[in-house]
Amino acid sequence: MKILLTGGAGYIGSHTYLALMGSGHVPVIFDDFSNSSPKVLERLERISGQAVVCERGSVADSALVQGLMKRHAIEAVVHFAGFKAVGESVAQPLKYFDNNLVGMTRLLQAMDATACRTLVFSSSATVYGDPASVPITESFPRSHTNPYGHTKLVIEDMLSALQKSDPAWKVAVLRYFNPVGAHPSGLIGEDPRGIPNNLMPFVAQVAVGKRPVLNVFGNDYPTPDGTGVRDYIHVQDLAQGHVAALQTLAAKGESFTVNLGTGQGYSVLDVVRAFEQASGRQVPVQFASRREGDVAQCYASTERASELLGWRAQLGLDAMCSDSWRWQSANPDGYA
Repeated sequence: MKILLTGGAGYIGSHTYLALMGSGHVPVIFDDFSNSSPKVLERLERISGQAVVCERGSVADSALVQGLMKRHAIEAVVHFAGFKAVGESVAQPLKYFDNNLVGMTRLLQAMDATACRTLVFSSSATVYGDPASVPITESFPRSHTNPYGHTKLVIEDMLSALQKSDPAWKVAVLRYFNPVGAHPSGLIGEDPRGIPNNLMPFVAQVAVGKRPVLNVFGNDYPTPDGTGVRDYIHVQDLAQGHVAALQTLAAKGESFTVNLGTGQGYSVLDVVRAFEQASGRQVPVQFASRREGDVAQCYASTERASELLGWRAQLGLDAMCSDSWRWQSANPDGYA
């Protein structure tokens, strides 16, 4: 199957590119490189031994997307392109509404115009807001605690309305929990611009000496050690989840929504200790006040993904930390 990966040069997109190739699909990367590096492409070629097909541009350019979809005979789209930093979304909500919502609308218009109506959407556990309990099942009420999560929730509603209007649309909504780790080669990994918004790359940058200390936002949550608890999933497992989602859409022809997580919650301090063990480096910590938009704990129920997709995460926290360290230590400045 020929598959368009919007934002395919990004962190999750690049790992999914390799997973799709490994499963016999033909992925085409589409990226504007606003939050990724063109150097990813040469790294992907080194790992795969094959030339990467990449088109440059924005998903908001509907005419451009239509043209490349026709040119490459695209049969399905995996949509990663979008801004994703919770803190930034609180500070700059209009930036998120414009990029994430308008971009999605234009992409769907281009898909509809070219009769390509199979889509895997990169959603998020943020659509559950501050859950009343854990583990979180797909039937939990949806809400949001920040503009980033709000955009994901609105897009889910857009896709639901689209499917009701035209049953030809086949959509997989994948609610990610917290992607971490890197490819075992150490050639590709998470390369945040500026100060990392997510825990693992910040821990890695402290361990490699790029930053002096890890700020832990909140140590007074109702959790075992007072720090926030999250469901961290290895990006390699997450990438395989996209392959399973596409295969399930093709086999069953029905839309679905699933969580992609491990079902295991780890606190910030759990991650710090595991990373110190993996790296052999100390990670100094200092506590700060809670960040607006954060929740105490969030981890997935994974039964639906297992039953529907035949998929379950295989890699634990030790592998997440060791692969993150391999990437960070070999690339202290990312792709720069």
